[in-house]
Amino acid sequence: MSEDPSFRLNRMAGITRFQGARNRAFWTEMINHIRGKPVELLSFDDIRERLRLREESYQGLQEVPLDQIAGSVGRYREFTRTFLPRRNTMKERWSRVYAKAHSMEGLPPIELYKIGDVYFVRDGNHRVSVARQIGARTIEAHVTELPTAVELRADMSPQELDAASAYAAFLEETGLARTRPHHQSLKLSEVSRYADLLGHIYLHKSFLEHHDRRDYTVFEAASDWYDRVYRPAVTLIRKYNMLDVTGIRTEADLYLWLVDHLKGIREEFGDNAPSRKISHALVDFLNERKLHVPEDLLEERDSSMILSRTQVMKAIQASDEDLD
Repeated sequence: MSEDPSFRLNRMAGITRFQGARNRAFWTEMINHIRGKPVELLSFDDIRERLRLREESYQGLQEVPLDQIAGSVGRYREFTRTFLPRRNTMKERWSRVYAKAHSMEGLPPIELYKIGDVYFVRDGNHRVSVARQIGARTIEAHVTELPTAVELRADMSPQELDAASAYAAFLEETGLARTRPHHQSLKLSEVSRYADLLGHIYLHKSFLEHHDRRDYTVFEAASDWYDRVYRPAVTLIRKYNMLDVTGIRTEADLYLWLVDHLKGIREEFGDNAPSRKISHALVDFLNERKLHVPEDLLEERDSSMILSRTQVMKAIQASDEDLD
């Protein structure tokens, strides 16, 4: 097949198309360098490590949108993010794949990994590159998925990837991706604050251990914290559309503000601090910003439980006294 006149003619046409693709790759690199945007494909191994992924499952033969393929297992430096070839040494192979694509036989399916909304080429980088250049919208592929609770998109910036990595680390340490696989989002807009969120879980763990007089794993404590503290708070946040009203970016961002606010009141007033819950903190949040406070929120009877370090230490002290 590779020796017939039709193939040779298509290969010559492929060389011309390759040169045009190389020129576009050159200018893409120049423009992205000036704009500070990444040029190369996402690295599968890097993303898998960042998001702490271990499980995978074969999803079968599928038609995959080409614009969602933005990474590669081993050749991520050889193509731009849109699969334009970055090296002149790729001309011969690229042109042959181009000729094969125009033959009666066509190209065999490629092999892909899927993470979030992004596909990574396991086998078939040149086929993806050629398919994009000839105007195809989809490509046939054997797909293996690596499930993740963290958002991954083809257009994410390096900063967004760093944030996704921090979120994945938090989910792994708390075990919430496994113990609460359908959990509400705990994503924070400031990655440094995952330490604060984790600190609150460890505080909750200390309280549970001294209240129940037994050891808790971090996974157990995080699950209890999620069920009894975080999820009720998110329910209230959604009930009153607080993100739309306040402009706060994520529910976890607002949750941390509410917790910090309640802790601040306890620290200010000590033993004389009034009994305050998440609903009270929401009212304070709106009042502080001179926003409308719904009447139903003023009468809300939520069962939220927010602990301060002082409360935990008192519980520990009381527990020790009982043991004496």
